[in-house]
Amino acid sequence: MRVDLHTHSSRSDGTDTPAELVRKAAESGLTGVALTDHDATEGWAEAQDAADEVGIRLIKGIEISTVFEGVSVHLLGYEFDPTHPELVGELDRVITSRTERLPRLLDRLGEHGIEINAEEVLAVAGDAAAWGRPHVADAMIAKGYIADREEAFRDWLVPGKPGYVGRYSADLFDAISLVRAAGGKTVIAHAWARESKKKLTAEVLGELAAAGLGGIEVDHPDHDELARAELTKIADALGLAKTGSSDYHGTGKGHQFHLGANTTDPEQLARLLG
Repeated sequence: MRVDLHTHSSRSDGTDTPAELVRKAAESGLTGVALTDHDATEGWAEAQDAADEVGIRLIKGIEISTVFEGVSVHLLGYEFDPTHPELVGELDRVITSRTERLPRLLDRLGEHGIEINAEEVLAVAGDAAAWGRPHVADAMIAKGYIADREEAFRDWLVPGKPGYVGRYSADLFDAISLVRAAGGKTVIAHAWARESKKKLTAEVLGELAAAGLGGIEVDHPDHDELARAELTKIADALGLAKTGSSDYHGTGKGHQFHLGANTTDPEQLARLLG
């Protein structure tokens, strides 16, 4: 059994439709795949239809934008009720903040000679339910300002760079509680990649486990072998599930993020989902 627990479709910042993603997952030899678009569940129905068609297990998920002590942390949620009122309300706040920051972000880019308007961003975003910086990057690529998303994030769209604008994110502990209240399970995504490593110490991960966290994404393309080994020790000590995934975005990320780049052991999947 080969299951990839973290992928993105065109309903957020991936480049495949939900159906295309599921079909590619089956073609790549996966027996299960989780669709975890950013802050949105709109792709679930289409993905499920495709999963039924090709005979693959779909695990319905999401990647929620959260914050802990001023640092961005991504929280994966699985198999929850997408109509749960409190969770829906919090996701709406996150999505609204994504939308509202776009004019300010484009103004900042304009001050540095990057002339892009909202219509151009929305054109490349297509049917995405959650607009984000990757779509701004795609608009920059389309107009010839940069070569790829990596350049956009390295030079323009991250904290400290000219085009960065902050937005609202859910409190990490609150988000865990909301997903649990909606009947779901939670996993910290790429826990020791990017700036979150500074905050997600073993002690903090223990506090999160006590608050109901279900697992840690140990095997991720952004984790080196040392990080994977240390996170494995922490997860085992805390009784948390250890997951593996690709963080696939289609052509939106490099080849190391290909479907099935990392997978989750069946025993760990059973521990997580019960």
